[in-house]
Amino acid sequence: MSSDVFDQEPGLPSDTAGTERRDPRPFAVLDPHGILALSRTLFTCTEQSEIVRLAMRHVSALGPYSAEAGYLATGHGLSRVPGQDAEASRVDDARMKELGEADGSVSLPERSWNWAFGLRGAGGLLGYIVVSSHSGPDDEGHFLLSTLVGLTSAALSLASMRASQHDNAGELSRLRTERDTALLQLDTMRSELHRQKTVHEALARVTAQGGGEDAITQALYELTGLSALIEDRFGNLRSWAGPDRPDPRPVRTSTCQEEMLRQVAREAGPVRFEARLIALVRPRGDPLGVLALEDPEATADEHTMFALDHAQRLLAQELLHMRELTEVELRLRRQLIDDLLAGTDETSAYARAEALGHDLQRAHYVMVVHWPGNAADDSFTRAVERATATTAARPLITRRGDRVVLLTEARPDGNAVRTALAHELGTPDGAIGVSTPCDSPDGVPRCYQEALRALEVRQNSRQHSGTTFFDDLGLYRILGPGNDLRELEGFVREWLGQLLDYDAEHGTELVETLSRYFDCGGNYDDAAAALTVHRSTLRYRLQRIREITDRDLADVDTRLNLQVATRVWKIILGGRGR
Repeated sequence: MSSDVFDQEPGLPSDTAGTERRDPRPFAVLDPHGILALSRTLFTCTEQSEIVRLAMRHVSALGPYSAEAGYLATGHGLSRVPGQDAEASRVDDARMKELGEADGSVSLPERSWNWAFGLRGAGGLLGYIVVSSHSGPDDEGHFLLSTLVGLTSAALSLASMRASQHDNAGELSRLRTERDTALLQLDTMRSELHRQKTVHEALARVTAQGGGEDAITQALYELTGLSALIEDRFGNLRSWAGPDRPDPRPVRTSTCQEEMLRQVAREAGPVRFEARLIALVRPRGDPLGVLALEDPEATADEHTMFALDHAQRLLAQELLHMRELTEVELRLRRQLIDDLLAGTDETSAYARAEALGHDLQRAHYVMVVHWPGNAADDSFTRAVERATATTAARPLITRRGDRVVLLTEARPDGNAVRTALAHELGTPDGAIGVSTPCDSPDGVPRCYQEALRALEVRQNSRQHSGTTFFDDLGLYRILGPGNDLRELEGFVREWLGQLLDYDAEHGTELVETLSRYFDCGGNYDDAAAALTVHRSTLRYRLQRIREITDRDLADVDTRLNLQVATRVWKIILGGRGR
């Protein structure tokens, strides 16, 4: 028999017969109950509930039987298949659950035989079809019903397998997508880790080679391809690496600089400001400077940000270390000058100064600075140090009350120091006292008192702001408390030293002549009579005094200082040095 017979539904037209209908009787003879035809439909159906409904509709074709209900097994138990006759409600769902996945009889009114056929697959119970009849089936009926149940079970298993395969295919596709995504992420992470490793290794080499600001900017330039620079917190350039270094470099005002620092400080990492990426260096909250990349085209990516952030951390360590060293050195320098001002052993002072890179073997000056309205805190001290560093070698510096005391090698330029301080502190109303030079550490306490005296005279004068040198005090050097015999001798030597030396060498009495001249109020006749010399001799001697001392005896201040010096020479010193 041709296989075409089995490929057609009973009563359906043939694909090759045109409009002519094929006689269905040969197929009906072979499949009088339509089970073969039904099997094709069952096995092509993908919906489990539809498979059960098709089987239930075919029950009556097998004999005097009725399909009362159909069930599908779910994760929550048995679920009745919808779309059945209203009479199906006569089946007790609770009784179905009591079967415990076994076949069994169920009770229905007006039916003498009622049986629940279990639909089973390899995984266990798939569902039930409940069949009823007025009398029990014979052997043939049992065979036909069992065959229908077997085909339905096979069709349900196939549908379940297809669904599982479909789910598996979907899950496999999802897993493949996740795998591809994970691999892509892994590649990205590997690439990012390689870049980060490059940054770490480059900056580690900088640390291993001793660090330094120039080494950090050079490494950052090589890592990013963007010009790198370091500025202090005031906007002054400290280091640059890369092309296009501006020369001259534009200078921001202090207001603009502070505003920029405030904007950058509000963010946790690098911040774009104008044409730059800026990272604020503040290891302990206090900004020490900025590390920046020139990026006018805004080409910086995450790798650039990472490199800038890590370079900023390295720079923070470098600047913090430098600050700590500076603070230690400053503390040691302050201890040294404090000891020198109080008086200390020369040998120890020389050794300590040499360790700090300061040569106490040279002559030094003591300066005392007082600026009203500025407490002698670190900011005032640093301002004084910066101002004096622009005009002389770096001094030893300390604080005494509201004053700053400095020990410096070169004789200070009073006007330049005062101008620099006025610029630093924003006001010119301050005073500076400067001592005479001291040649050894044991002279520092005396010079400190001289500087204090010069400062006091300046502040009590009509022009209370400015710089006063002790050398220029004249009479005021001995008018005040605390002056000893050595100070008086120094004053006499300053004003009369040349005359005293001349008298000693030539056996003359020029100092005595000058003393008598002042005692007589500058009257030639009285002075000549007191000296028992002729008036012309007195004139000659006074002319020689002018020539030897190079002083103008007609100047009021000069006359006063000379007169006081002669009185001290004669009365207090007893004419020593004649």
